Amino acid sequence: MFVTLGLICMIWWYMMLFHPLHADIQCMESDTWESRITNVNVDWRRMELSWESSRNFSKYKCTIMNMNMEDREEEVNSPLCSFPVELYFPLHKGVFFTIAVPNTNISKQCTFLPGGMNGSAIENFSCVIYNIFLMNCTWQAGRHAPADTQYFLYWQNSRDEEEMECELYIKDENGRNMGCIFQNVSIGTEKAYFLVNGSSKDSLIQFYDEYIDLYKIEILTAPLNVTAHCTRDSAGCIITWHPPLTSHVEKAKCFQYEISIQNKDEPKEEKKLPHVRNDRYEFQNYNEKKRYILKIRARGANCLVSSNWGEWSEPIEFGQGKDYFIFVILFLIALGTISVTLLQYCLFKRYCSYKSLFPPIPQPRDKFNVLTDEDIQTGYVNLPTKSHTEEITTVEE
Repeated sequence: MFVTLGLICMIWWYMMLFHPLHADIQCMESDTWESRITNVNVDWRRMELSWESSRNFSKYKCTIMNMNMEDREEEVNSPLCSFPVELYFPLHKGVFFTIAVPNTNISKQCTFLPGGMNGSAIENFSCVIYNIFLMNCTWQAGRHAPADTQYFLYWQNSRDEEEMECELYIKDENGRNMGCIFQNVSIGTEKAYFLVNGSSKDSLIQFYDEYIDLYKIEILTAPLNVTAHCTRDSAGCIITWHPPLTSHVEKAKCFQYEISIQNKDEPKEEKKLPHVRNDRYEFQNYNEKKRYILKIRARGANCLVSSNWGEWSEPIEFGQGKDYFIFVILFLIALGTISVTLLQYCLFKRYCSYKSLFPPIPQPRDKFNVLTDEDIQTGYVNLPTKSHTEEITTVEE
């Protein structure tokens, strides 16, 4: 009994995992007397529309239109309509289909609407590629999503590849998935498809999907091997570099560069030179008495490369700068003099006695303030003595 229940729960979980879309198809027919077009089905993976017809019509006309009023029309000979691969319509906002039989009033209009609680789908979805092969995608929880809502990200790099779930989620403090880190990402010519589905015990969660050109979200690395070779002649400085590394473009003509040269002694004096297309630039306003700081960044031009400016290269310095040699010598001399003086003072204080080198000089006697011998004797005589009686005895022979 428990094994059966466990197996049912596992099957239900896998069905939720690999069938993440919850949507309804609502159709309305123009022919009210008889339903000629039935069982309309949409394979949103392949963007295929299929149906059944009570009569074998020789031609059908299919139209698909998104919420932005972008549409595509196809004419087929069977009840199966496949839209071109380059047609990328996200489905989370809803899509409109129309199936019609030419030269008749038979048609069926259908609306593909996502199911689930309004406001439960994720918001502010964005992705960025950096360091050539790494990609981060982040999002925010729906403003009306229940507290126990958990989100899952699936993606396809192209229609020929299988859909994969994120392997390394970024979680918030509550353990909810709020982003994903991808490794070994390669940029192709097709748009990548991203789908974020949600699950909750309280209600059905709406999905979010989007098609993204991966090359547009790449942050280009800095140009490589930036060097500046300067001479004193009219040629000035020759600045060279190599294109940034990417996973899908190797042609140098696909990049445009911005060069920044800054005066080291005057940081506010920064020159943004004209954008260049090659990997070499001649800096003619070079002043050998100044010291410069050079950095370069790149962006795409006329290729499948991001048009946003990438990272700056590591700053390098070139130029001789001001002659500080004399100032350095004078500073060293002054520093040496002060050091020797302090050393002598410390040694003198440690090993020499001030009194032994400079004994006190005897002072002349002050005759007015020193006591004389008479004063001393007088003082002694005048000392008080004990009173006594003197007796004199006369001895006669």
